[in-house]
Amino acid sequence: MKEADYKELKKGGMMRQAEKGKFSVRLRLAGGRLTAEAMGVVKDVADRYGRGEIHLTARQGIEIPFISQDDLFKVKSELAAGGVEVGVCGPTVRTVTACQGSKVCPLGVLDASGLASEVDRLFYGKPVPTKFKVGISGCVNNCLKAEENDIGIKGGIEPCWNRDLCTYCGVCEAVCPADAIRVREEEGRVHIDLGKCIYCGDCIKACPFRAMQESRRGFFVFAGGKFGRFPSLGKKMGGFFTGDSAVISIVRESIEFFKSFGKPKDRFGTTIQRVGFKEYEKYVLDALKEEMGEKAARHHR
Repeated sequence: MKEADYKELKKGGMMRQAEKGKFSVRLRLAGGRLTAEAMGVVKDVADRYGRGEIHLTARQGIEIPFISQDDLFKVKSELAAGGVEVGVCGPTVRTVTACQGSKVCPLGVLDASGLASEVDRLFYGKPVPTKFKVGISGCVNNCLKAEENDIGIKGGIEPCWNRDLCTYCGVCEAVCPADAIRVREEEGRVHIDLGKCIYCGDCIKACPFRAMQESRRGFFVFAGGKFGRFPSLGKKMGGFFTGDSAVISIVRESIEFFKSFGKPKDRFGTTIQRVGFKEYEKYVLDALKEEMGEKAARHHR
């Protein structure tokens, strides 16, 4: 087989192993979710064509190793017949990772799993200068490490204070992990520093009089993170965003920015560093404003 043929197979999620003639077949998953029925299909293929084992990847994916070269397309066909798609590799939008989100986790703010499925449906496998990864954490506990992704989403709750219900007991100030709340009974006010607030919602849960309330549920965006040989954390965009459609728009515009300004083998963070974070942010926000309107697009602190 020619080197060019290996590269084509790799793009289609079939990667050659160290052992000659053997390949590892990557599957398409979104948010690490797989039905029990699909697991049965994967098991059958691994038993029949591999060595009866699978590999769980670092990004919530599954690969079936030890597939012979001659069986690759039979494996792909049998997986497809069972409703399981083979994944991608190379310079494409990769597997979208996500926590279980608000439909499963009691701490969840965003339906991270549902968002991952939608981002996957719209963008998975799209060509970009090099690999592009999206990770979605449903709350500020950040189990999916938003800052490590090319685009990371982190859910949060913005608190607000109701003067009429407040007894100035000080519980909100005591539980705040970010030292963002000051109770001033003598002045008749409670000050929330949204610049320091991490949007965890602990003050809302702890308030015995419901004086600390939920203003908005939404998310923060981190751009340009990566691991590998030269790891770096993504930088947070200004503003607190709301709405599932905003997640989709921000991912879409980030991909367009990457396609417009990225060079071959550039990671997204490298492209942002070269062009400038402010320019990237303006590119995304201008498109968002045009699509959703100024008020809906961005909420400044």
